[in-house]
Amino acid sequence: MMFSRFLFAGILALAVPAAAKEANRVVPAPAQDVAAGGPALQTTVFAGGCFWGIQGVFQHVKGVTQAVSGYAGGTVANPGYEQVSSGDTGHAESVRVTYDPSQVSYGQLLQIFFSVALDPTEVNRQGPDWGTQYRSDLFVANAEQERVARAYIAQLDAAHVYNAPIATRVDAGQTFYPAEAYHQDYLELHPDQPYIFINDLPKVRALQRLFPQRWRAKPMTVAANLGG
Repeated sequence: MMFSRFLFAGILALAVPAAAKEANRVVPAPAQDVAAGGPALQTTVFAGGCFWGIQGVFQHVKGVTQAVSGYAGGTVANPGYEQVSSGDTGHAESVRVTYDPSQVSYGQLLQIFFSVALDPTEVNRQGPDWGTQYRSDLFVANAEQERVARAYIAQLDAAHVYNAPIATRVDAGQTFYPAEAYHQDYLELHPDQPYIFINDLPKVRALQRLFPQRWRAKPMTVAANLGG
């Protein structure tokens, strides 16, 4: 519920480590990657807890042209936030990332995701948020993305990069539904909101520190893409 996100979760976050702490370091790059070429722009969908932080991270990645918060992986068409928050629709809070593969590859996006955006060993939770809607999931757009995603998870598990097995799922053929307008660009619009300050801004700062070559100071916001 919204009360939980804005009040209870913010208070609880004071006693719960940020979700990215387990992964707040550069993990090995993927041994496999999607081959260059194909369409000028490509898309993929990431889920890893609250979509505010995931969106905020990818909006600062060079080569990403848009990052939109939304819902994926469920059984109800055009779900709303309250429906998804109930945990009954099967959706995960997600972010659809559109990127230029000539500037950043799918594998490089995965490396950023697993390094700074979440703790991939958590099951159906991140930080102060819990429920299937906060699961870690890669909603792949095609067979090449699926191949690379599954190989990368196996690679990181085999190397014992984390203290527990990776819980991140890989799912194909899922419809993405954009979230309500007030969820878009939330991190950029509300950097002082307690939940954002405690849980999500550390992820953006980790991106800047650990991936300076991938860092873009000015975020590619949804509002900017709409001409706002």
